[in-house]
Amino acid sequence: METDGLEWLVVPMHQVVSWGAAGAMVFGGVVPYIPQYRDIKRTQNAEGFSTYVCLVLLIANILRILFWFGRHFESPLLWQSIIMIITMLLMLKLCTEVRVSNELNIKRRSFSDFDLNYFWHWSKFTDYLQCVLTFTGVTGYITYLSLDSFLFVETLGFLAVFTEAMLGVPQLYRNYQNRSTEGMSVKMVLMWTSGDTFKTFYFILNQAPFQFSICGLLQVFVDMAILLQVYFYSYYPQKPALHTTHPTSTKAL
Repeated sequence: METDGLEWLVVPMHQVVSWGAAGAMVFGGVVPYIPQYRDIKRTQNAEGFSTYVCLVLLIANILRILFWFGRHFESPLLWQSIIMIITMLLMLKLCTEVRVSNELNIKRRSFSDFDLNYFWHWSKFTDYLQCVLTFTGVTGYITYLSLDSFLFVETLGFLAVFTEAMLGVPQLYRNYQNRSTEGMSVKMVLMWTSGDTFKTFYFILNQAPFQFSICGLLQVFVDMAILLQVYFYSYYPQKPALHTTHPTSTKAL
């Protein structure tokens, strides 16, 4: 009788917790980019942030959405991908505007040039948007033709997870090139690390497919490597690396 009397409280509380968890899943992934966005906006300098991070997340989340059509998963994960794509486009727009405003007498590059030497180094946000739409259209059409193939759908899901696992690699490489982590938001990386650690434990405890746990561990490893760079370059400053840059761009990445 006492248990029955508490049902009116337990059921709504369970519902609230479920909504809270779903909300955290949907919006939690974009939180690490808020301090980085604000730093770039405040300093008008995007040098420390690799836009290849945006490329990796755009590819991973587009593939995840396409995977949903072949194998439906939880709605919060689907909405998480949609929100992340919007966030990465906003990051790209800001970084492009800041970079172009800081460059003088630089020849403009566009997606329609089809020059691989300047891939993802274009001068307008619309060029990045064209690239994303082209990739979505091509992969979407291939997925539509191959939805009946179990192997294709599972491979698509694995590629989405593995691509996301490579998220921190562009930032890791950029820091190595610059011999510095200046301009990179440490708060962003700390949020990456905490989120990826939580996600990996979730995969392991819930006996998720093996590749999910492996990719999660790989993400944590890369996050820790970036944090080690922060420590190393802070206490042991390095001379800037001499590397060849494109004559039309002051950015290596």
